[in-house]
Amino acid sequence: MAGVTRCWGGSGAPKGRGEPPDQPRRRSRRDTAYRGPASGRSFVARRLLLGAAQTVGVVLLVFTLTETLPGDAAVALAGDQPDPARIAAIREAMHLDRPAHERLADWAAALLRGDFGTSLVSGRPVTQYITDAFGPTLLLTALTLALLVPLGFGLGVLAARHEGRLTDRLVSSLTLAVYAVPEFALGVLLVTVFALKLAWLPPTAVGYGTDLLSHPAVLVLPVLVLLSRPVCSLSRLVRAGMVDALASPYAAHARRYGVPGARVRYAHALPNALAPAAQQLARTVDWLLCGVIVVEALFVIPGLGTVLLNAVAERDVPVVQGLAVVFGVLTVVLNLGADVVAYRLTPRAGVAA
Repeated sequence: MAGVTRCWGGSGAPKGRGEPPDQPRRRSRRDTAYRGPASGRSFVARRLLLGAAQTVGVVLLVFTLTETLPGDAAVALAGDQPDPARIAAIREAMHLDRPAHERLADWAAALLRGDFGTSLVSGRPVTQYITDAFGPTLLLTALTLALLVPLGFGLGVLAARHEGRLTDRLVSSLTLAVYAVPEFALGVLLVTVFALKLAWLPPTAVGYGTDLLSHPAVLVLPVLVLLSRPVCSLSRLVRAGMVDALASPYAAHARRYGVPGARVRYAHALPNALAPAAQQLARTVDWLLCGVIVVEALFVIPGLGTVLLNAVAERDVPVVQGLAVVFGVLTVVLNLGADVVAYRLTPRAGVAA
């Protein structure tokens, strides 16, 4: 029509129907999520600094807690009828007569050199305690993880694939029931049935030494107990992640374009469950390496947990401090690695970090 002019936006391009001419374009989540390699390096650097600060905090906390333990280590080591002169000599040998801040500085400096001190009971280096006991604990951890990953992911994928159906309800009910049973109670039940009643497996590791790999029957019951709760939590986490991903718009869009269901599940939905699963696996490894005291005590396995229990009972402060520092540093390192892996899998997780 003559004499009628159209008014476009200031950029010279027509706006979409119903959109105000001067409204700026809203940034999408994709624009704000990706920050490039520089953002990734910044995220890792922040996590490294946080891990260093946490490690320092662990050292300070361990020393403070051992200082506040009830009783006197010198009196405990002197025997039932301690002589005051002997107590004074022990306190001098343990440097307990020096101020706490001086002992903390000397201990921290020794830790930087890799020196964890010497046992007050046996006179052996604490490092030797750790290296001797680390083997059985690491063996239990490796065997548990070797079974945990395929079982946890397999059950989670199976439940998500049959969401709302009988298989899903069975997997969810079974994992919830097993997770509710404490490790100690489950261990006692397994020992009673398979070791005492049926006599299929040995009840403890007494008499087998530290070379447990040459006696695989000893490892069956401890691994089952260690596997029980982590496999339940991991499978439920994978199921929840896959169910959310399969219900997302991009999964429905892929199905409309004819993408096979298996590819949607395993190439698109499953990776969305990997980031939380990686963090859960890191917490599980931390628990297996640092928190298997109950299982090792129940089955008399000469691992780190058993050494820690014996050291606490004997008031062997250097061994307790050394193991506590090792456990704390392992926790910091494992969680740091899990954060980095989760960020690499889902970069948007690092935007708020």
